[in-house]
Amino acid sequence: MKNNIKESVVTFCLVLFAVLLLNPFHFWMPDAVLMGVLLCALVIFGIFAIFILREQVLDERDNLHRRLAGRNAFLAGAGILMLGIVVQGYSHNVDPWLVAALVGMVVVKVVSRVWSDKNL
Repeated sequence: MKNNIKESVVTFCLVLFAVLLLNPFHFWMPDAVLMGVLLCALVIFGIFAIFILREQVLDERDNLHRRLAGRNAFLAGAGILMLGIVVQGYSHNVDPWLVAALVGMVVVKVVSRVWSDKNL
C-alpha cells in the first residue's frame, strides 16, 4: 500500500511538470525556470522508471493486470504519437521526433517480445 501511494505521488508530479512544460505562449516561464522544470521533470521521470523496473509480480492475476496495463499504455502512447503524425502530416511538417518515438516503441516491443519468447 505504501508503494502505491509513492507511485501515485510521483505520477502526479510527473504529470504536473509535463503540463507546466506546455506553456505555449511563454508568458510566465523565463528560460531559467524552464530549465529547472525540465530538470525536475527528468528526475521525476527517472524515479517513475525505477518504480516500473522494480515491480514485483505476486501471483498470476497480478501478472495479468501488469501485462494489461503495459499493453494499454503502449497502445495509448502509440495512438497519441500516430495522431500527432497525422495532424502534423496535414500541414506537411511532420516532426521527426514523433516518428522516431513511434518507431522506437514498436521496435522495442517486437524485440523484447522475441527475446522473451526465446529466453523465458
